[in-house]
Parts: sequence; structure tokens; C-alpha cells
Amino acid sequence: MALISWVDESPRDRPALVAAFTGWNDAGDAASGALAWLASRWDTTEVASLDPEPFYDFADTRPHLRLEDDGSRSLIWPSNDLIAATVNGADAPDGAATEVALLVGAEPQLKWRTFAQQIVDMAKRLDSPLVITLGALLADVPHTRPTPIYGSSDDPEMAAQLGLTPSSYEGPTGIVGVLHNACASAGLQTASLWAAVPGYASEIPSPKASLALVRRLGTLLDLSPDTSELEEMAESYERHVSELAEQADETSEYISELESAYDQEAAESGEMEEMRSADPGDFVDQIEQFLRDQRS
Repeated sequence: MALISWVDESPRDRPALVAAFTGWNDAGDAASGALAWLASRWDTTEVASLDPEPFYDFADTRPHLRLEDDGSRSLIWPSNDLIAATVNGADAPDGAATEVALLVGAEPQLKWRTFAQQIVDMAKRLDSPLVITLGALLADVPHTRPTPIYGSSDDPEMAAQLGLTPSSYEGPTGIVGVLHNACASAGLQTASLWAAVPGYASEIPSPKASLALVRRLGTLLDLSPDTSELEEMAESYERHVSELAEQADETSEYISELESAYDQEAAESGEMEEMRSADPGDFVDQIEQFLRDQRS
């Protein structure tokens, strides 16, 4: 049985495929939020969707009922939708139209290898030269400073070309890790970007982390999306978290400690950029701990 439903089979111009999954790969909804924001900004066309039936425990990831304008009800199942986004104007290099494939989905509970293979098949069908995954994790970082972004690739040549760090992670993984393994086995080049979200603000969606991912993704793909709207959302997020923190003395003191540590590291490294986390190994350690915490 075919698990991929192709809606638009028009020829594509070898777009890079960028994927993000809701769930614990997506702290602060930062990764899924980044792709959702890009999809809302660019012209998009639905290309394909993945049948959720084999991959989800619907007692855990439940479908939703939606009331339509005419009073009827629609049943909305967990979705993994592939869309083609056309990047025009100032967002595109030299103003020339560029196409990017975006896949926003939910981490499945079942049949991860089969699930990952479907995405590999999508990438092959599109003849994508690169598969990029976005993720976000909770870390000891302050919300008042630039969001650290860690980039990696399992391909040393790709890592050097894109200025990323080859991945040396060992330990439990999520669907992102399984997908990267499937892509590597299929000969596809991959890269991964992770944003660090403050652990003390874990329940608050973080457009600031989404902004950092969008900017770094733009650098990788040679795109320049106008992020002014997202910047305003990030500023509102920062103010909101600060207001909440002021109501708890212990949280305020903790944030001050994180700020001091951040500023000291930035002063020592002489950098203040979002990719500035001086020792990628330190950030990988936090990723490892985050993944192990999910297992317990």
C-alpha cells in the first residue's frame, strides 16, 4: 500500500528539503515554528502527504474535530505534509526565484524506519541535493541573549562546505537521528540545526529561537528572508518571559547567573553571534543529556 499521497507531481528544480517535527525534538515549538513562519511568508503548493495510520498511536496522538463554517465537523488527523515553497524577491539570491521543499510533521510513535524511508523517498522523488532537519532542545541559556545554534553534518565534506561541525554524538535519539541515518544510507547529504531554548521557559513557545533557526537556515541556503515580523515576536517573547521571571526571585537570580556566564564566554571568545557557542562539544553534551532525560 502506498503511504505517500502525491498531490502535485509537477517537475521540481531540485529543491533542498527542510524538515521539522513537533514533539520533544521541538522545545518551545521553535523548529516547527520556524518552518510554519517561512511557509506563511512564501508562496506554497501542497506536494504530498504521508498516511498517518501506520505511524501513530491515536490514543496518544489524537485526531481533532473541527467545526466548519457551515456547521459540519471535520476530522483532522496527525499530518506530515510536504509543500513546495517558492522564494521570490529580496528573500531569494539575486532576486531569482528559488524553490525549497518544507516538511512539517509530528514525531511518530510507531515504525520509525518505515516513516524515515518515506521521507527519503520524498527527497529522492524531488531529487533534493540536501536534507536539513531543524530541532530545538532545553538548555541552560538565558532568554535575554542571542539564541545559540548548533549545526552539524555526518558528511565531513558537507560540514566543511557549510561551516558545520561533524557530528560525534552517541546515545539515544529521536526521529531526527533516525531520518539522518536513513538519508545517509540512501546516499543523501544531510545537515541539522538545533536551537537552545531556556529550560526555565519550557512551556512558552519561543519565536526568538525560531528566528535564530530561520537566520541560520537562510545562511545555509543562501536566502535572505525579511525577519522583521519574527523579530518583533521575539522581542515580545523576551519581554513576556522577563515579566514572568520578575515574579520569582529564584528564577531571576538563576537568569542573572546564566547571563554572567554567557557574557564571560562571549568576552573570552570575542564573539556575540548566534553561532558563537565557543565549544560545540559543550552544546553536544547538553543535547546528550536532553536525549537521556527523555528516556528516563
